[in-house]
Amino acid sequence: MGLFRSSTGLGAAPIEGVDVILADLDGVVYKGKDSVVHAVDSLNAYAHDGIRVGYITNNAARTDESVAEQLRGFGLETNASDVVTSPQAAVEMLRGLVDPGALVLVVGGDGLTDELAKAGFRITRSAEDSPDAVVQGFAPDVSWTHLAEASYALARDIPWVATNQDWTIPRERGIAPGNGTLVSAVHTAVAKLPLVAGKPETPLFEAAQVRFGATNPIMVGDRLDTDIKGARAAGFRSALVLTGVDGPKQLIAASPLERPDFILADLRGLREPYPNVTVTHPAAEVIDARVGDERCVLEGIELKIRSKGKNQLDLLRAACAAIWNSDKLIYALQIPESLYQQWDAQS
Repeated sequence: MGLFRSSTGLGAAPIEGVDVILADLDGVVYKGKDSVVHAVDSLNAYAHDGIRVGYITNNAARTDESVAEQLRGFGLETNASDVVTSPQAAVEMLRGLVDPGALVLVVGGDGLTDELAKAGFRITRSAEDSPDAVVQGFAPDVSWTHLAEASYALARDIPWVATNQDWTIPRERGIAPGNGTLVSAVHTAVAKLPLVAGKPETPLFEAAQVRFGATNPIMVGDRLDTDIKGARAAGFRSALVLTGVDGPKQLIAASPLERPDFILADLRGLREPYPNVTVTHPAAEVIDARVGDERCVLEGIELKIRSKGKNQLDLLRAACAAIWNSDKLIYALQIPESLYQQWDAQS
């Protein structure tokens, strides 16, 4: 009987009322040397429609200009001023921790050293120079030697700022260790935790809001634990695109602090009317969620698909709605494997 119920209809597009799109880079715009499908055309179209597009990234390896140059290489109409990086947020944090012109031990690449130099800080790579602070960010050539120098320096009671704590980073060949993995190595050695500038902490989001004068931004990302969690903490609307790290399994298991306002296949979805989501509780221990023509019902600990599943994206949205409106622990639930398998085949 559930197969023949009418559609929930369409609501406003996610982009409606937005004055700035804040787009993550890795997994949203590109993966390594390859652009993400539909990303470039979509972002250029939004910019041509008069919506400011900014790029907000935890990647600390490169300068804002080098990031903008790469984006231009993909065909995006981008300047350095459109790019907000975690090193920029880290430097702002550092201003409140040490004196102007302080000596900073750097673990990372040009993205960090460029911003520190522009802010008037002195740079060292050796703990023997008795630095006033340590700033750590990702770079592909960071080695054990660099991590060891940070550990030696942090034996003294000095500030430690990390640009971000992303555990992984998407590359063209797959998923690789990110800055969070490297930060964890230092943490293990020194038994201290850094202050963090990048996502999901709010300094990077606040810097972007100030940079673009945003009053109603939307954050578009591919990671729940950084992009979406950070956007929610900053009070921004958010959309997860299924083009990067996190997919259906992560979405279904998302904690309340990591749940996006919108689930999109790719960046084209920002301008498409978003299907209405309806959730009812027809009986105790039963949650009925419908999106478009798709329907999922959570009965006790079992999630059941009660529609034909022709629209796999709406089916995923319905599954998330059912689970997110329950008080059940995801690890105790029985989830149909087809929710994941069908999406993988479609993708």
